Amino acid sequence: MKQKGNTAHMLFGVAELIADISSGMTLEPGDVIATGSPQGVGAAQNRRNFSPGDVVEATIEASAPCAPGGRCR
Repeated sequence: MKQKGNTAHMLFGVAELIADISSGMTLEPGDVIATGSPQGVGAAQNRRNFSPGDVVEATIEASAPCAPGGRCR
């Protein structure tokens, strides 16, 4: 495993990020805010790069399922 983290480990909380971003633009349902990972850049962690066949898994906890096209329940 290269990294394991969640929003509790982020420098700024989710509500603060949403407030800051929405002060400069309108957020719409289905918008994605890409924040990076709480642990920082994986390449700087002195580990090997991905190889063909490696699996990358990411989960979003406590979110509504979204259909293709960004339609969320």
